[in-house]
Amino acid sequence: MAAVGEVGGSKKRKREPSAAKGGGKPKSTQLKNAASKPAKLKTQGFKKLSKAFELKPGKPTKSGDDATVQAKKEPKTPRERRLAAKEMAETRKKRRKPNYNLEKELASLWEKMRCYNVDKHARSEFVSEALRKMNGKFVEIAGSHVAARVLQTCVKYCAQEERDAVFEALRPHLLALSRKKYAVHLVKKLLDHASKKQLEWFISSLHGHVTSLLRHSVGSAVIDYVFHLANGSQKQILLMEMYSTELQLFKDLAFTNSGRLVDIISKLGLQKSSVLQHMMSVIQPLLEKGIVDLSIIHKALTEFFTIADKSSAADVIQQLLPLLVRESASAEESPHLSAPEMQKKRRIKNKNVKEPLLVRMIRTRDGLKICILCVKHASAKERKKVIKGIKGHVRKLSLDQLGSLLLVCVLSVVDDTKLVAKIVIRELQTMLKELVMDKNGRRTLLQLLHPQCSRYFAPEDLACLSLSVPSLSAQVEEAEDFMEIGLEQCQNGEVPMTDNENSEVGRKSVQLDTGGKKDSFRRRYELMVESGLAEGLFETCIDNVGELLRSNFAKEVIYELAVGGSDSILQSFADRMDALHKAIASQAALPKTNDSQEEHILENFHSSRLIRKLILDSPGFAATLWKMALDGKCHVWAQGHSCKVLLAFLESSASEVKDLAKPELQPLMDRGVLKAPESKLVEKGG
Repeated sequence: MAAVGEVGGSKKRKREPSAAKGGGKPKSTQLKNAASKPAKLKTQGFKKLSKAFELKPGKPTKSGDDATVQAKKEPKTPRERRLAAKEMAETRKKRRKPNYNLEKELASLWEKMRCYNVDKHARSEFVSEALRKMNGKFVEIAGSHVAARVLQTCVKYCAQEERDAVFEALRPHLLALSRKKYAVHLVKKLLDHASKKQLEWFISSLHGHVTSLLRHSVGSAVIDYVFHLANGSQKQILLMEMYSTELQLFKDLAFTNSGRLVDIISKLGLQKSSVLQHMMSVIQPLLEKGIVDLSIIHKALTEFFTIADKSSAADVIQQLLPLLVRESASAEESPHLSAPEMQKKRRIKNKNVKEPLLVRMIRTRDGLKICILCVKHASAKERKKVIKGIKGHVRKLSLDQLGSLLLVCVLSVVDDTKLVAKIVIRELQTMLKELVMDKNGRRTLLQLLHPQCSRYFAPEDLACLSLSVPSLSAQVEEAEDFMEIGLEQCQNGEVPMTDNENSEVGRKSVQLDTGGKKDSFRRRYELMVESGLAEGLFETCIDNVGELLRSNFAKEVIYELAVGGSDSILQSFADRMDALHKAIASQAALPKTNDSQEEHILENFHSSRLIRKLILDSPGFAATLWKMALDGKCHVWAQGHSCKVLLAFLESSASEVKDLAKPELQPLMDRGVLKAPESKLVEKGG
């Protein structure tokens, strides 16, 4: 037991020195004193100890490191932290940007000069001061994100002498700047305000670099911009580089007055195969990158299809079709962009990201030609993809001058009328009144009522609609030759003309030129009548007949509906045609008043000519109009534009129309109240 106690006693003696470390007080005393102290001192024991080492201002340390220790002092308040962070950011920018202080000065001047309400004299002073500060550093400034914008504004508002000085300073570097993300906008601004000699020099400096710049994501925009500013001969110089290696190497060969590639090949004695091979080497990388929405590329592609063989043309069309229905890549977001640039990209994305490339290409007539060729020479499966790709964009296309022609091509070529009715016709039915009254929108309706009529389509529009690739349409020419030979043999009594297998093949081959195999009348009937479009058109025109009659564009649609369309496609709507005739006649039967704000339809320039034309072409309408509006009232309408309506009854080729109006109109003519135009002779006999 004593041994055990000694061992325990020795252990207790070993713990005593540890208690002495706390100031020699027992452990119980230390706990008691600790419990009596505030809780704050327990948690901040180390901070209290470090207080002894704090430096008071104005008292130097023994080691002389007062500045170093003060610099390491951390800010305490939020304001001090913000100021410290701002100071640190300024220091980093100064290290990274050698012209940082200059850019700050230019930015302050920019805020003053770009305001719209600033005085013209004050703005010129700000611009001159900014140019003086930038003198000698134009190349460095052009590549800066902020300062390049200042230089653009200076180029816009400065005097011509100052602008020429900037151009001369940047002249050796314009090609390099055309490839930089921020400097490219400055190059465009300089080209906007360039003189004829400066623009001509820049175009000549592009010789040998056109194809490489077209493949560049930034440089391609400069080439396209110059192509818009250039005249005819300058555009030809830019295009020549894409045609042949010889034209790219030898600058003197590029000067020729001919515009068509076929004429250039024959005039310069170039080999067609080498030209085709070179153009394929230029076009192929552009198609792989999806750079096909530039005007110069559209022009080059249209010329390429004029000389391309069957395999080359088919390959390019096969590569173009997936691009046409793909969403535009112009609004793709990039992770390296700053916050303001990202917001701008998002705004563009919301506008264009769901817009297929086909919609962007038809902003030029050459782009429209490419789209029409692709639709015409595509397979049935590929046409379905194109139609599905324009879903949701039908309204925009129908109201556009060139987009409406693309819809006309789709309505004339695609055989899958159910899909076309589901996507195109259904969207058109929601905006019939707007379509009828729009100059471009009415053409999609008129194409179904009276296809490719020269009254509604300009010659250049009809030329676009009849385009085809020569090499892919060669089988059509062979089929026509086969049919001519068969007809000659039939006339000579050698071969009887029967519906055998060969004649069927020939008939189908001929129809390939129009793009579809279905009968054109059957296609129109399914799209116009069976889809319900005709019923909606009649209802819209009857409900708004007074407004539409006075419209310069809507009157054409009313005329086609009133006469039943081409080839009597609306013959099953006889009752609706009669209702439209009565609606027009009821408007004509309204009394003539001088207080009305609107002209009477018999005196209005547009409606009076429409009614006159209907009288000449539709005896049924003439009889309805006479009975409801003109019988016994002709003396009221014998003057002005309305007199042409009355004379139309006597000019009609239908005898029943003449006999209906002659008893009342002839006395007016005898008395000189109703006068016929001198250029027309009206029969007075029976």
